[in-house]
Formats: sequence, structure tokens, C-alpha cells
Amino acid sequence: MPLTLATPRRLAGPVTTFAAAAAAFAGLTDAASEGNGVTRVDPYIAADVLPLRTGALTAIAHTLTFLGSEIVVSVAALLLIIALLDRRGARYAGLAVLAMALSAALTVGIKLAVGRDRPGVADRLGPVDHTYSFPSGHTLNSTVFLGLVCLLAVPLLSRPSTRLAAWAAAALLAVGVGSSRVYLGYHWTTDVLASWMVAIILLTVVHVAERSIARGRSSQAAIR
Repeated sequence: MPLTLATPRRLAGPVTTFAAAAAAFAGLTDAASEGNGVTRVDPYIAADVLPLRTGALTAIAHTLTFLGSEIVVSVAALLLIIALLDRRGARYAGLAVLAMALSAALTVGIKLAVGRDRPGVADRLGPVDHTYSFPSGHTLNSTVFLGLVCLLAVPLLSRPSTRLAAWAAAALLAVGVGSSRVYLGYHWTTDVLASWMVAIILLTVVHVAERSIARGRSSQAAIR
């Protein structure tokens, strides 16, 4: 099945989104590598979070972090891929596989390239993690997964209100997972922001590819 490329007008929005996210990520990466710029506010934000901690909020944060963990996201992604293969075909399932694989690879690659230390262990609410801090793997991988659900699976829902509710729930969960990493003391705020920027970059590419597949199918159906 051929892909149908988008026109320049249709690409204007995705290209602008991609460029803005890439520029923001580049700035955050440079600051994290040099320990200057916007990353200077990270210790102050971390200190401001400490007085806000309560038993209830900590329990919620641990739950959100668990939902964004490698094992949960991996199992959920596998289920999504199986569902896409059944409902939408191999191309859509392949998009999900590629996006999740790139997300995991970028998480490891960027961590090693930047080599930023995590916040101190004294204020960490959980077991010690000796990996690097930038970016947040929980945030990046869970956001990419949730974005894939919205782009590839939610369109199968028939009611607009249900689709809107699914998008809203996914956005809240993505923000919740990222915020939980700062709250629990595992990441700096700019780690999480950078993760969201990488996720936006990946999901923008997925969006363009998904639209190309959809247009190809429409064109083929019209010829028939």
C-alpha cells in the first residue's frame, strides 16, 4: 500500500511543532550539559517541592511513577501493538513499534551523552537509582506511549466526546508521571521538560506518517 505524502500546507503545523520542540530540547540539553542557563532553577524547584509532600501525595506520586515504569509501559505497548495489528494493520502497528524503540534508544543514548547526575539521595522517596538523570525515561517512554494511543487507537472510537475524554486523560497522565519524578526526588524539572520535548518530536513524526498512511488508503479506495 503506497504512502501519500502531505502537501506543504498540511506540513506547516507539524514542521513548526517539530522545530519548536527540537529547539527547546537543544537549549535544555546544552544547559544540562554545562550546568547553567535554565537548569540553575532546578535546585530551587526541588527545594520548594519538599514542604509540599504529604502521605497522600506521596502515595499518588508512587502510583504514577509505577504506571510510567519500564515494565508497565512495555506491557501496555505490546498490547497496543497487538490491537493495532488486529484493528488497523501492520503499518500502524509498525509505527508503534518504531516509535517505542526509538524512545527507549534515545532515553539511553541521551543519558550517556549528557551524563547529568540525579538530585541528591537524601530527599529521594524510594530506592536509589544510579543511572543518569537527563532525560527522564519514565516521562519520555510513557508520554510516547500515551501519544501513540491518542494518535493510532483513539480514532477508532466512534463518539467525539469519548475521543476528547481519552485525549484529556492521556495528557493528565503524562503530566502526572513527569511531575511524580520531580516530586519523588528522582529528576530535576528540566529533565522532565526535555523528555516531553523529545516525545513531541517523535509523536509529530508519527502523526505525519499516520496521516500519509491514511491518505494512501483513501486514494486506493477511491481508485477501486
